[in-house]
Amino acid sequence: MPFPIPYPAGLPIGERWLDCSEQQEIVFPFDGSPVASAPVGTGAQAVLAVDAAASVRAELAGLSAGIRRALLIGIHDALAERTGEFEQLLVLETGKPLVDCRTEVARALTTWSASAEEVAHLHGETVPLDLQPSGVGMIGYWTRRPAGIVVGITGFNYPFLLASHKLAPALAAGCPIIIKPAPNTPLTTLWVVDLIRGVLRDHGVSTAAVQLVTGGIAVGEALVRDPRVAVVSFTGSAAVGHQIARDAAPRKVVLELGANTALIVACDADVEKAVDAVIRGGFYANGQACISVQRILVHDSIADEFERMLLARLPEVLVGDPRDESTRVAPVINEAGAERILAWITAARASGARVLAGGHRIGRSIAPTVLTDVPYEALAWCEEIFGPVVVLQRISDLGSAIELVNRSRYGLQAAIFTGSLQRAFRAINELDVGGVVVNEIPGFRSDIMPYGGVKDSGTGREGPRFAIEEFTVTRMAMIRP
Repeated sequence: MPFPIPYPAGLPIGERWLDCSEQQEIVFPFDGSPVASAPVGTGAQAVLAVDAAASVRAELAGLSAGIRRALLIGIHDALAERTGEFEQLLVLETGKPLVDCRTEVARALTTWSASAEEVAHLHGETVPLDLQPSGVGMIGYWTRRPAGIVVGITGFNYPFLLASHKLAPALAAGCPIIIKPAPNTPLTTLWVVDLIRGVLRDHGVSTAAVQLVTGGIAVGEALVRDPRVAVVSFTGSAAVGHQIARDAAPRKVVLELGANTALIVACDADVEKAVDAVIRGGFYANGQACISVQRILVHDSIADEFERMLLARLPEVLVGDPRDESTRVAPVINEAGAERILAWITAARASGARVLAGGHRIGRSIAPTVLTDVPYEALAWCEEIFGPVVVLQRISDLGSAIELVNRSRYGLQAAIFTGSLQRAFRAINELDVGGVVVNEIPGFRSDIMPYGGVKDSGTGREGPRFAIEEFTVTRMAMIRP
């Protein structure tokens, strides 16, 4: 079942594709069959990529807004022509169900088109320097200028979308970018970069503006620690993100890290719709989404009804081959991930939790799992399980629910189901997270909104407009005529 790779062998570094002595077999998580071989880069090749990016920094910074917008539109169109093939490749390398891969491709394309439109909104302001006596007679204004070389490091779960949220804003800002995909899922990103470089070439722009290096820790360290790199944008685990921030200091980092996302079901919630949100939002992408439902805090007065309805609907979350249109849960990315998830379930059960559904394998997959009575110190509650597992917890009032959500070291997004504006706005104002969703899944994300977390869930914001700001710096002009 190997996928017919449509791009050159090696890695796109500088103006060429460089050969790699080491190759890694990428396998289909559903059955372990090979998808394709992927090149494995080295620290030395990472340095070469930074060299090449540095050599084209001035060229990228000098591109007109019109050229940058045309590039982004051209890239969107080149990617859109291959929508079906990208969906197929994403299923094979990530193991996500086809329905989720379709969503990923559509969202990535939106990110490219939205970034193209944001080019026209990249501007500054005048400053009244004569507010102070020393500035009387002077003219002041600031503009946004490209920060310089961007390094984008992405997670395995959404390789096309996560790369797009770094690549498109970098080009919109006028920054050369080096992307490092996750070792498990480099194939889609390699193809994306190949198509981008084709569009760059068609517009007379150096292809070294967009490069890709695969590899492990040595490659990541070579990229992150290089003083010529201006911004590091990372999506992945909190532990790795914190290390990247230390390695990159004092340069800017944008970190989109993990979460153990909570959904509060208030006493006046529409129970049927809240249950539907868990069915839709707790198991998509095989539970491997940083804002998928993990913790469900349900008011005592409706908890029995909620639990009964949730368990009755759980069979709708079909486990099977991710290539099947009806499949909603398939195997997680690899066996190590599956074993960790099952170990956390076992540990929770040993500490007093009850397994209401699932908790076992169906083939290579983990059955959709519902836990309750999980101690707050158990990993299944306090850390990110990153699998098809949700945890039910009864709460007595909204205040205790908010306190319990905020007790976490994470703070990416959270949701509340309620019929009360007062309760909705209390949640919006008091939940210590980057985004609050009312009466919808906490995994809702519009790709144009500012997206990011607080506490150990990260720093900075993604979304085209906001990522462009992260990838630029203000430059102040102070003129005495």
